[in-house]
Amino acid sequence: MSIRFAILALLDERASYGYEIKAEFDRRTNRTWPLNIGQVYTTLDRLERDQLVSRGSENAEGRVMYEITPGGSRAVSDWFASVIPDNPQRDELAIKIAMAATRPGCDVGAIIQNQRRESMRALQNHYQALRGIDEEDLAGELVIQSLIYSSEAQIRWLDHCETAALRASRSASRGAGGPGGAGTPRATGADAAAPAGKRATRITRDAR
Repeated sequence: MSIRFAILALLDERASYGYEIKAEFDRRTNRTWPLNIGQVYTTLDRLERDQLVSRGSENAEGRVMYEITPGGSRAVSDWFASVIPDNPQRDELAIKIAMAATRPGCDVGAIIQNQRRESMRALQNHYQALRGIDEEDLAGELVIQSLIYSSEAQIRWLDHCETAALRASRSASRGAGGPGGAGTPRATGADAAAPAGKRATRITRDAR
């Protein structure tokens, strides 16, 4: 749905042809979610069917220009005035950690550590991308900042998962009257004594 309204918003600024729409979308989102040209034309066909855009004349290169209709302009205004529902989406990582944490003999600690390394790598890449953005590229900066906040939140959540899994394992061990099994996640070094929130803060600072 966001692609539909993004294309409408671009056409509300000026008439464009398919490849021009793709290039402008990719530029404004810092190529974070590059559009497939087939997706652009499929969306344009649907917008034309819904009478939100219309095919205009061909330009000097013979490309068909698309123009927004009054109904399309109203749809763009309504989109900007609306709020995006905070509907939880299926999160593969959350599901995997939940399954691992409740699976007997599964080394959930190792799974969390592996994911944390990947999340840290992604966070560092986002910071590097942010440094490469032109100062006047507000759209690109906002998109990359959203990725940074998302990665930072994921790292904090992984810290919480590690602490919660360790606490559950220790509780189970006390109930069984023995040491934890092979699936017990273990924090090491200074992190072993640090609360999850403090470890997340240190991770974020190191990434910068």
